[in-house]
Amino acid sequence: MFGNGADVIAPFDKDGTISEMRSAVQRFAEEQILPIDGPTSEAGEFPASIWRKMGELGLLGVTAPSAYGGLDMGYLAHLVITEEISRCSGSIGLSYIAHSNLCVNQITLNGTEAQKAEFLPKLTSGEFVGALAISEANAGSDVMSMRTKGEKVGGGYLLSGTKLWITNGRSANVIVVYAKTDMENKKITAFLVTTDSEGFAVGQKIHKIGLRASETYELLLDKVFVPDAHILGQIDAGAEVLMSGLNFERLILAGGALGLARAAFEESLNYTHDRHQFARPINSNQAIAFDLAQMAADLDRERSFAYVAASLVDAHGHSGKSLNRLCAEVFLTAAQTADRISSRAVELHGGNGYTTEYRVGRIWNDAKLYMIGGGTSDIRKLVIARELGLRLGR
Repeated sequence: MFGNGADVIAPFDKDGTISEMRSAVQRFAEEQILPIDGPTSEAGEFPASIWRKMGELGLLGVTAPSAYGGLDMGYLAHLVITEEISRCSGSIGLSYIAHSNLCVNQITLNGTEAQKAEFLPKLTSGEFVGALAISEANAGSDVMSMRTKGEKVGGGYLLSGTKLWITNGRSANVIVVYAKTDMENKKITAFLVTTDSEGFAVGQKIHKIGLRASETYELLLDKVFVPDAHILGQIDAGAEVLMSGLNFERLILAGGALGLARAAFEESLNYTHDRHQFARPINSNQAIAFDLAQMAADLDRERSFAYVAASLVDAHGHSGKSLNRLCAEVFLTAAQTADRISSRAVELHGGNGYTTEYRVGRIWNDAKLYMIGGGTSDIRKLVIARELGLRLGR
């Protein structure tokens, strides 16, 4: 590849730690992940051995305490690692986010010391796979309309219901599951559910047009007993647990989108240099050169924006409300940029871009998820609008 971008991380990485980590993860991803992205996506199967390999590098617990096998680092480091993994595989990148952020980070933020000691060492090593289960068939953007319920019994709760769209759903060992525990007042609670529990079952596989190697499954809970010791946070306070990690989730998901945007840009840069028509590279045409220039500018802008946001999150931690708008904006525009760049990348490849022989078609399909998952683009705009003080009707 040629045409290296600006070093937009430098202002946020005074001692060079993040840049050094980026280089190490980039080497790992290019050697271990990129070669298997195509075959695993075509087969629709996640490469299970990659969990242990990522665990050996410490990538699975970036924000987790070192006492439990984590790196004890911040969200800027987590964002950069996500970007590098997603650059080489959208599928592995998404599954990585579900494990390292939606599960590990939530336990780090809200778990008791006993819960951290029980689950984090196995999750950070890759022995266990983690997941998050919120969505249901009729509870997507409207999370509080979920029907999965938790019934109080001696020593714990019985969970019953069906969850949908669960990343890592088939291979997960522990899942953060949200259920309604106060039906009258619509209160929810977060539970740590081990998948070897009686009454837990994996349902149908969800077949997707992109991110095909990332597992997406339906989960069935039939009176699954969860002991009181596995309540994450407080009873009836699941909304607070959910909100405590939402800004971090949006930020790390933005890293997934940016990784795919970079991949699409790099593929286009190389292809238009190598592809000749009329006895010259097609990127010597002004229209194509200008497209590439716009891609580069968009990428540098979005990456800089994301790194600013991550640095602010690291500085302010849990005083998160002031960061609601910023993190929603970062995720919104990163996803839009990935969608736009990957779409144009397919066109720059001409007919080849519409075949399975070239990577850009897969990147295009993978990137579309970030316009939908983790809260749709319209939900992100809604968050921003509310933070602007706009009063929107229901």
